[in-house]
Parts: sequence; C-alpha cells; structure tokens
Amino acid sequence: MQRLIERLGTLPGVGARSAERIAFHLLRAEPEEAMALARAISDLKTRTRHCTRCFNLTEQDPCGICTDDRRDQKTICVVEQPKDLISIESTGAYRGVYHVLMGHLSPLEGVEPEDLTIGDLVGRVKREQTAEVILATNPTMEGDGTALHITSLLSGTGVAITRLARGVPSGSQLEYANRSMLADALSGRQKLG
Repeated sequence: MQRLIERLGTLPGVGARSAERIAFHLLRAEPEEAMALARAISDLKTRTRHCTRCFNLTEQDPCGICTDDRRDQKTICVVEQPKDLISIESTGAYRGVYHVLMGHLSPLEGVEPEDLTIGDLVGRVKREQTAEVILATNPTMEGDGTALHITSLLSGTGVAITRLARGVPSGSQLEYANRSMLADALSGRQKLG
C-alpha cells in the first residue's frame, strides 16, 4: 500500500493526501475496476505512439485524423502538444488536419527548432501542397516566437499562414480584461458587413 501511495504521489497535481485517498479507493474497488485502470496504464505505455505524419498520439499509424477522407487535407492546424489538439477537436469547429510540434521554442531552456517537429512540418507543407497553415501555438512569448519562426520558414511557399484570433473571451466584460487581451482584441478586430 505504501509503495502505491508513493507512486501515486509522483503524479502531477496529486499530493500525499490525494494519493492516499486514491490508493484506499483502489483497495476498496472491485478487482475488475482496479485491473481495468492497470490495463489502461499498461496499454498507454505499450500501444501508444506518435503518428509519423502529424505526431499526434495514436495506436495506429497514420492516425485516424490523418486518414479521415472527410477532413480537409490541405489545411493544417499547428499545435504545441497533443493536449492542444484534443482541446481544438472538442469544439467540433475544425475539420482540417493537424501537426503537433511537441513543444515550443525556448532558447533559455535549450529547446531549439531541431528539437521540435518544425522540419517535418515544412517538408509536409511542401510535399502535400498545403493551402493553409493555422498557427495555434499558445499565446505566450515562446508560442509567439515559435509561430514567428515557422512563418519565416514557410514564407515563399505560397501557403496561406494564419494565426488563431485572440482577445476578449465571449461572455466576459471589458472591465475584467487585462491590457494584453484588449490589445489583441483591438489588433485582431474583424470587419462586419
């Protein structure tokens, strides 16, 4: 029991008390429930890999998104991590394909372009005659720097390069928006009519 509590305590966001509660829950759970969790963890580590085309997590290669002929194969949405892809997919608003960078540029942390899948993206854009690349990197200094670097590499390819809109979230009030959000909203405003 102590070994399980210690292992659970190494998970992000799980403190000592939570680890203890989870361990005792698993002890009280039906054997099938506990073993289903163990199998899910085992399958994650043994069956999950990265798609060789988009670098999303998958059990099959290429992944289901890349092989879906109902998707717009000429539009690539570039995200930093697989979890970002999941967030965009959950909206149901995007029907193109993806490219996962596996991080963002961060010279201070030693993350250079060759540490990411940027070269694969550039090759893919040229090979597949992509019409549009949507840069959906995070709105941070590193995300913006990564987007700028990709833009410079793709300039001259003829592909349309777009960036996700930013600004004031729907349903919020201007008085609660910070300066950066308002500046992004003003610079990214859209024409009506």
